[in-house]
Amino acid sequence: MRAKISRRTLLKGLVAAMASTISMAPSRKSSAHDFQGYETNRGVLVDVSRCVGCRSCEVACSREHGLAPPPGLVDNYRLLDQQQQGMRRTDQNAFTVVNRHESPLLTHPLFKKTQCNHCLEPACLTACFVNAYTKTPEGAVIYDADVCVGCRTCMVACPFSIPAFKYDSAFAPQIMKCNFCFDTRLSRGRPPACVEACPMEALTFGYRNDLLRVARKRIRDTPGRYEKAVYGEFEAGGTSWLYISPVPFEQAGFDIHVPRQPILNYVKDFLAVVPMVLTIWPGLFAGIYLLARANKTHKNTNDHEDVSDETSER
Repeated sequence: MRAKISRRTLLKGLVAAMASTISMAPSRKSSAHDFQGYETNRGVLVDVSRCVGCRSCEVACSREHGLAPPPGLVDNYRLLDQQQQGMRRTDQNAFTVVNRHESPLLTHPLFKKTQCNHCLEPACLTACFVNAYTKTPEGAVIYDADVCVGCRTCMVACPFSIPAFKYDSAFAPQIMKCNFCFDTRLSRGRPPACVEACPMEALTFGYRNDLLRVARKRIRDTPGRYEKAVYGEFEAGGTSWLYISPVPFEQAGFDIHVPRQPILNYVKDFLAVVPMVLTIWPGLFAGIYLLARANKTHKNTNDHEDVSDETSER
């Protein structure tokens, strides 16, 4: 006689199998120091104390990538002052933006350049299930629009809220962000357009390890001028863009709540079972559907038999 399997029993069995697989996934405690990037990883050191808010970097970036000219260039400071309702952020028309900040420790404003930080272990890459992102040995995190399916999980995953979504075409939506001028410059050993355009030498291009030494030397040689830390050295596991600031980083517009661990460390156990989940999930729903259909058929058969018995008795 065939044993009956209830829907609850089927679900409990499948969930238990998934849970046991997750528990068997390799897990270890790791630190933000685990991965220091490729030896060829380039980067940019941004000295916030040197930036005057001229926005030459914005203009150079727009020209390099064929984007619309940055708004408000004629009345530059008026635009940067109109920030009570929130800071400007990167979007489909601007891969980098400069924002103005005030600090009670200074009598003059500070200006901070924002763009993709090109993490050593990018959260956008980790979150993308179609591998639309690539971390190059030169340090750039680049994006392939031909592979992207428009799920936008990278936008949610990014700890710096950088990727933007282009909606202009319903048939070809794509993520828009700084690509480190990879195709035209970085892959050929040249600095990004924004670095070359800066008249104040607030941006220094080079190998990431060398830039960290430069940053520490500036901090050490000019006591009291800078905070004793380099933003981006460990944030999110480390980034290719590094910053030094004359005031606490939160006063210069930095998010100090970004975890020091790369996002990968928080999801590695789940990612280890993604192939298994993708295999079981369709079968799970198919099983539920077939079970429900069998139960319905069984019920209809019993009802029909009951009606037949009643008719025979009469």
